[in-house]
Amino acid sequence: MDERPGAGRLSCSASRSAFVRGSAGLILVLVAGLGIARAAEPQPDARLAAFFESEYRLGLREYPESATYNGVHDYDDRFTDLSFAAIARRKAHAAQVIASLERFDPRTLNHQDAISRRLMLDQARLGQSIDALYGSLPFAGIGGWLRISPTGSPLQSLVGLSKAMPFATTRDYENYLKRLAAFPERLSQTTELMRVGMRSGWMPPRAIMARVPSQFDAFVVVDVARNPLYRPFQQFGPDVPAADRVRLEAAGRRLLVDEVTPATVAFRRFVVDDYIPACKEALAASSLPGGERYYALAAEESTTTTATPAAIHQVGLDEVARVGNEIDALIAELGFSGTRTAFFDHIRSDPQFYYTNGDDMLRDYRDIAKRVDAELPKLFETLPRLPYGVRAMEAYEGDNAEHYTPGALDGSRAGYFEANVLSLSTRPRYDMENTFLHEAVPGHHLQLARAAELHGLPTFRREESFTAYLEGWALYAESLGPALGLYRDPYSRFSALSWEMVRACRLVIDTGLHAFGWSREQSIAYMMDNAGLQRGFATAEIDRYIASPGQALGYKIGELKIKALRDRAKAALGDRFDLRRFHNVILDDGALTMTLLEARVDEWIDGERRAARAAPIDAKR
Repeated sequence: MDERPGAGRLSCSASRSAFVRGSAGLILVLVAGLGIARAAEPQPDARLAAFFESEYRLGLREYPESATYNGVHDYDDRFTDLSFAAIARRKAHAAQVIASLERFDPRTLNHQDAISRRLMLDQARLGQSIDALYGSLPFAGIGGWLRISPTGSPLQSLVGLSKAMPFATTRDYENYLKRLAAFPERLSQTTELMRVGMRSGWMPPRAIMARVPSQFDAFVVVDVARNPLYRPFQQFGPDVPAADRVRLEAAGRRLLVDEVTPATVAFRRFVVDDYIPACKEALAASSLPGGERYYALAAEESTTTTATPAAIHQVGLDEVARVGNEIDALIAELGFSGTRTAFFDHIRSDPQFYYTNGDDMLRDYRDIAKRVDAELPKLFETLPRLPYGVRAMEAYEGDNAEHYTPGALDGSRAGYFEANVLSLSTRPRYDMENTFLHEAVPGHHLQLARAAELHGLPTFRREESFTAYLEGWALYAESLGPALGLYRDPYSRFSALSWEMVRACRLVIDTGLHAFGWSREQSIAYMMDNAGLQRGFATAEIDRYIASPGQALGYKIGELKIKALRDRAKAALGDRFDLRRFHNVILDDGALTMTLLEARVDEWIDGERRAARAAPIDAKR
């Protein structure tokens, strides 16, 4: 995802790679025992492969939303069961998974089987650690206690889910009707989980919740045709008979008017009258039950490292200083003699950098796409086949962030970069190139589409995601702009640096808020002073970090690791270093933790050295 004004929404829909995962994503991989280097690789273990597939399929049944996003439409008529009994059942299953995986000796497995085993095993173990933190409470995963925040609500999630449904046949619409019919119960279960949070102290700070009530506005309109959930009934596919269209539209209208909207109104009343007043005053994650342990787990999950908050904070300070020097040098190059903040204010107020028509912005994004696509073979040995499109965001999303919506795992649905053409006054032209590189190619679309096509891997690894890998790669992709023919004007270069600064500030602010007692105002001021953000946008950013402790740490940590690995490979291989091959080494095992990614690159370096000893360098040329 990226985080432009009003940001916070995850662009890549959260998925459940295995039944045991919950919302945890961290794996602390110990390279020992993975079988990274072997004289002779064993054959793939059929029993282990069957176990992986069984867990993946069970995960789709337990988390139907994940199935929909992955293009598996067998469960499009339901939601994840959030009852206390269902959550307890899923938690108990983690112990069974651990026991099953521990029966496989990693020393007898081939390279990929050993990695896959370790990935799933460490996720299950992390899930148990988080469950131990919650005790008997019915929460799962790092964010399992937070059901509504400034960055999203169940209503917005349902709209995103509907956009991933096919709506090609009568059955597709009937599945959607069943989902709509089940939504009041979904809100009821969500309410009960939030009440547990109110009783147990697992609550967000009240200071960040001011924008939450407005999230409901689009869903409690008098005219049902204006409700985003009604949109599928406004245009039917050609394979839906005319008689069915009338029946389906009438059923959808009735459900929305008689059941979904009243349930939404009741949920909103609970949020506004009961939940928000009960939110806590303190901002830091350390104020939550077991707060220090919670933040340590959140940081580990996001970065897939064991770096302490203090160490991450220092990395952030160093990066803020480095990027700041580059920004200041570019400002001087442009002949501006004022401060960094004054320069931001100067270009932000210049009308030449803004569109007055959303169609023009969409056209220019598509032009960037065409130009970048033509350059990709220079940087990648193998490219994914899944196409992507560029389309406008929905009107109900307002001033939210540009984002990427992934395609289906089976290739049946293309990916989409979704541009915000609704808030043109906050979308300067100079931000477009690095935004596109992050969200589309070579960022999220290229990485996720490539992973989906790695059919030699277990399915759960093809759709896996870790923040440090996913967002670290997308931020790294922004740095490839010059090699792709972009950032030719100084303002686009400035934008790329300014957004890199935002990610550097996150390391300082997130740890400052949750580990070192920073205030909300102190954090806002730090972001404004260093990254030049306007107060409204800086406030939205800071509120996001407060609501989701640790999540924002993965971006910069992942990018720095990929760059460090590239530098290591270049130093080790010299003239034999091939950037195209390096990029595919990073991509061609699917999402990995930073520890395991480092081991994978080291293995590749060793292989390249062996190849060099076997053939003279001229053979490459």
